[in-house]
Amino acid sequence: MTGTGSGPLTGVRVVELAGIGPAPFAAMLLADLGADVVRVDRPGGPGMPIDPRHDITNRNKRSVVVDLKSEDGPAAVLDLAGRADVLLEGLRPGVTERLGIGPGECLARNPRLVYGRMTGWGQEGPLADTAGHDIAYIAVTGALGLAGPAGGPPYAPANLLGDFAGGSLYLVIGVLAALQHARATGTGQVVDAAIVDGTAHLTAFVHGMLAAGAWQDRRGANLLDGGAPFYGTYETADGGHMAVGALEKRFYAEFLDRLGLADTVPDRDDPARWAELRAAVAARFTQRTRDEWTDVFAHSDACVAPVLSLREAPHHPHLAARGTFVEHGGVTQPAPAPRFSATPGAVRRPPARPGADTEDVARDWDVPRLDPSRKGPHR
Repeated sequence: MTGTGSGPLTGVRVVELAGIGPAPFAAMLLADLGADVVRVDRPGGPGMPIDPRHDITNRNKRSVVVDLKSEDGPAAVLDLAGRADVLLEGLRPGVTERLGIGPGECLARNPRLVYGRMTGWGQEGPLADTAGHDIAYIAVTGALGLAGPAGGPPYAPANLLGDFAGGSLYLVIGVLAALQHARATGTGQVVDAAIVDGTAHLTAFVHGMLAAGAWQDRRGANLLDGGAPFYGTYETADGGHMAVGALEKRFYAEFLDRLGLADTVPDRDDPARWAELRAAVAARFTQRTRDEWTDVFAHSDACVAPVLSLREAPHHPHLAARGTFVEHGGVTQPAPAPRFSATPGAVRRPPARPGADTEDVARDWDVPRLDPSRKGPHR
């Protein structure tokens, strides 16, 4: 998936106000799908603790540097917004308004613009102006409380669940829906994507089970939260782990057969004996290494897989065959997703260096104000 693929969003212009976390990831996703994403960096950069060459969330983008506190800075952004289909920002509520580049100013310049806003708490509410991070957002939605052992504290699933699943992906869904509306009606709008809203939305299935009496509102007591001994992880002889998801009866039967425990363990339908069943399965897994168990369960319907590290994952045979990870510019990274039969996305460009594309963007977007060396009137 490297090369010159166009992507289904070819021709869509996106302005991204530089930040960190979920908004840049959302912009990367749009860029992966072919959109022309111009990142507006500020002098000195956004403060990321890594070398810009390795910031994969800035791949497939171009960058200009604009001092938003300078006399011409906001006007340059408004020029870009006037030529864009989408603008993304992940600043605190009210910041872009104070800078003169809020929704009011941008939509006045371009009524068809989709103005996407990414925050943790949303644009309004008692906590809207409060600082926060992924772990707090998923905590108040009930999602964090799902993860962890029954007798211990919940654990943080990195920032995948809140920032990127509940945040970035919902921002992209909202922007694409609003873009469809804008193209059909000529009217743009503001998309308020809050991580708390998206993360809460992700728990819809669990809330349905809770209402039906099929889910207990506590950790480690349910089919899908590690409570069931046939859905969880087990340590192997070498300190590795295997993930088991043998929910269906026929898959469970194959699981026990390959594990060597068929007809020797308690009935799985008796929760009172789950502890006994878990102990038997755990003891069996400790008799072989992770790689040995991987071979045992290879190409089976037992729903068992090795728990791989980030560096190991690209070498998994299935992921390697599909090209789920690619190497570009010497950096191994996830390939664009999802996949399209007619308009595939691609990793076309390395992470944008701050300001490296100012001249090209000024020419391509016809925004002379970005490049003072160009002749011609400011617009």
